[in-house]
Amino acid sequence: MTSTQSSGASPGRWHGVHKALAEPLRIRLLEALWENPQSARELADRADLPADRLYYHLGQLEKAGLIEIAEYRPLARGKVERVYAPAVTEPPGDAASPEEMAEFLGSMLDATRADINAAYRSQRAGGRREVDVHRGALRLTDEALAELREHIARLAIRFGDRDTPGVWTRIVITLVDLQDRPTHVVTNPPERSS
Repeated sequence: MTSTQSSGASPGRWHGVHKALAEPLRIRLLEALWENPQSARELADRADLPADRLYYHLGQLEKAGLIEIAEYRPLARGKVERVYAPAVTEPPGDAASPEEMAEFLGSMLDATRADINAAYRSQRAGGRREVDVHRGALRLTDEALAELREHIARLAIRFGDRDTPGVWTRIVITLVDLQDRPTHVVTNPPERSS
């Protein structure tokens, strides 16, 4: 993680994410919102459920910081409806405690597991979802690590445009050193004798 600011999130906040994602219906709602922002009424039509049954679940997702109100859409007779969209959830900053980071990573891995399970369930039901899981180790110098981070950032910009056609695909990339990096010690070069 390269951020130098703490997000101000507490360990309880990440526990709330874990709790919010423990309900399969909430995962389905979040998946639907990744496709495009929607109101509770639109989500209810899609899930074939009454809208008033979804408000509790949307509230839990909002409380956990996973979704937010993107806009208030005007309706007939001066009423408005909330339109929900996924919230941008930042990881804890470098000043986070190990417990806070563990809570965040646990929630992120639980959400990723839910994404993978949903994809496999869709495949079994005849749908077409691609799943690729890779785990490996690379030997990277400081320069190679910086280059890899730059490539990842460029790919995120290139493919992260919400208006680009295609299928939303979750990607989780972790770059974590498995050992301490050597410290660079500047020494005086040996003097040349003439």
